[in-house]
Amino acid sequence: MSDEQGGGPDGGLSFDLTSRPWLPVQLITGEEDLLSLREVFARADGIRRLAGDLPTQDFALSRLLLAILHDAVDGPQDTDVWAELWENRDAFADVPDYLDRYRDRFDLLHPHTPFFQSAGLHTASGEVFSLNRIVADVPNGDPFFTTRFPRVQRLSFAEAARWVVHAQAYDTSGIKTGVVGDPRVKGGKAYPQGVAWAGNLGGVLAEGTTLRESLLLNLIAADHQPGEATDRPAWRRPPPGPGAADDLAARPAGLRDLYTWQSRRMLLHADASGVHGVVLTYGDPLAVQNMQHIEPMTGWRRSQAQEKKLGKQPVYMPREHDPARAAWRGLEALITPRDPDTARRGEPASGLRPGIVDWIARLQAERILPRGRHIRVRTFGAVYGTQQSVIDEITSDTVSLAVLLLSDTDRALGQTAVDAVADADRAVLALGDLAFDLARAAGSESESGKQTARDAAYAALDGPYRLWLDAIGEGDDPQQLRTAWQCTARRIVARLADDVINTAGETAWQGRLVSSAKGQTWLNADLADLWFRSRLNKALPLAADSAAGAVPAQKAPTSDTAGSLDAALSPQKVTT
Repeated sequence: MSDEQGGGPDGGLSFDLTSRPWLPVQLITGEEDLLSLREVFARADGIRRLAGDLPTQDFALSRLLLAILHDAVDGPQDTDVWAELWENRDAFADVPDYLDRYRDRFDLLHPHTPFFQSAGLHTASGEVFSLNRIVADVPNGDPFFTTRFPRVQRLSFAEAARWVVHAQAYDTSGIKTGVVGDPRVKGGKAYPQGVAWAGNLGGVLAEGTTLRESLLLNLIAADHQPGEATDRPAWRRPPPGPGAADDLAARPAGLRDLYTWQSRRMLLHADASGVHGVVLTYGDPLAVQNMQHIEPMTGWRRSQAQEKKLGKQPVYMPREHDPARAAWRGLEALITPRDPDTARRGEPASGLRPGIVDWIARLQAERILPRGRHIRVRTFGAVYGTQQSVIDEITSDTVSLAVLLLSDTDRALGQTAVDAVADADRAVLALGDLAFDLARAAGSESESGKQTARDAAYAALDGPYRLWLDAIGEGDDPQQLRTAWQCTARRIVARLADDVINTAGETAWQGRLVSSAKGQTWLNADLADLWFRSRLNKALPLAADSAAGAVPAQKAPTSDTAGSLDAALSPQKVTT
């Protein structure tokens, strides 16, 4: 039997996750490697990040590592203990003994307690299913868009272990085959219970320069987010059988329980050459409403629909990531403590930022992390389709920023970063309106050009905004920062506008008579350009003042010169 496969003490199959390599990582040298649980913690200072098969796999595996670390150090209890871990180069010293203590529970193929699985799980017919059910890069119904066409025949034990962890976090919903012993089964079927827990979230992690830093940054102290005395990870609980656990009313008991939540019951089928099938069905349900006090790795939005349905308020739901929007465009939801308008009115907040961001803000407020320290906020999400029975898209993005932007007490720089996103949005709208006006001048009412222009603008602003955001530091002047950004945005959007106008075509330059609320206007490319310059001045007033001759801000780049337009040339507002 090969070292890859391993053997159990009784001669049966075994794959010990504590000692066998199965976790893909990117080293700080740029090379990639495959490591065991023991090696990941021992070499964390030399690892840049996890490098799983999919971004969502990184999220699920990170939560697994955090559950191990929380349990191994039994905490940390408070920020003082956390600070000691942060300064200690041997912060993970308790992990090896911990893994030895629970080694049997980390055996992927253990005959009685297989890792994250249910021993003896079977259907009434004894059927074993394709591994497509747990491998998320094989879209159901779209096999031509994968290199695994037409199905996953076999997986190595290492790869199967990663997909088991991913399935417990992101498995789809829909009707599944029922298993013997599950009282929820009707007519041999297990009816929809929703996607696995992490699939509900707009996942958020804090990243440092190494995996060691990343794990510690996300290791929330017990005095910040307390759990119950019964908080234990899955491997310290009784092995799950068919059906839901009988103690769910009092759970999740804390982060260790939540990060290893057994959303599914499954069992791999393997031989000496690898894994060739799986049985998969529903496990422990977990309602998504008002879980903000226990789940720190997602933002939250207030849901009036849920409030009406449940007859109580407030009700918060996880804020999912929009795959069409880069992470920086949703910066307000990531870093702002709460909506100031609802705070003034004494109402419940319309949204809440992720708990992990609150935790980093506390570390900054207590000066454990210096204000000038930079972190990356990495986002993860799965988009489900067809009644949540398939994964349509997986999203991931990263934003780098100084922790001072997260401050609860000094919001000036954080608000400047948020306001700069709004500046970009207004400038992009102005460019989209220009494209639509040129289409109207050419005799078309189609809005396709408007969306194309907006997409191009966001793509062009993406890199410059990220660089501008990452450069914000201690002592920067908010007004100068915002002026600098508006000048950059103006230059980029104005250049794109020139391209749009130059390709408008002869018909748009000649123009035509169009109707508006103020009567009829001869609209051509010249007038559309004038309207656009007026809109852009209003969208980016600090840049307009600089371009009109005001003294540029200290950090502002040179902007294209554009004179002020007469108010009479202001365009009609175009409803979008």
